[in-house]
Amino acid sequence: MKRHATAIWKGALKDGTGTIDTQSGALKSHGYSFKARFEDESGKSGTNPEELLAAAHAGCFAMQLSAMLADNGTPADKLDAKAVVTVEPKDGGGFKITSSAITLVGKVPGASEADFKAIATKAKESCPVSVALGAIDISLDASLEA
Repeated sequence: MKRHATAIWKGALKDGTGTIDTQSGALKSHGYSFKARFEDESGKSGTNPEELLAAAHAGCFAMQLSAMLADNGTPADKLDAKAVVTVEPKDGGGFKITSSAITLVGKVPGASEADFKAIATKAKESCPVSVALGAIDISLDASLEA
């Protein structure tokens, strides 16, 4: 199984612009820029690689956890997973991705808080995107819906 996306960039780094297309068509000529990536914290000026990485991480983690909870006999009614990817300046110039912090709230009938957190931790460690992100810190704050 292979998935693909295409990025086209035109111009210099700070004043150039780019577009991203994904295989599924979810993004089609979707714009991205230096401003969208490094200056606009609102996220309104276009996408950026870190946002896409956060979406991939949250989605992969939620699917992995869903499978593991079902295998445990406690299938989830709902998993609300949010990943926040942090990018920081690196020594000598440029930037580096330093972490992905997952916040999870689950509605899982029949699961204890302790079992839920233990299974969520295993899902965090084993989802394919987490494994691929092995060079950065990955944290998890998991709780059951009140």
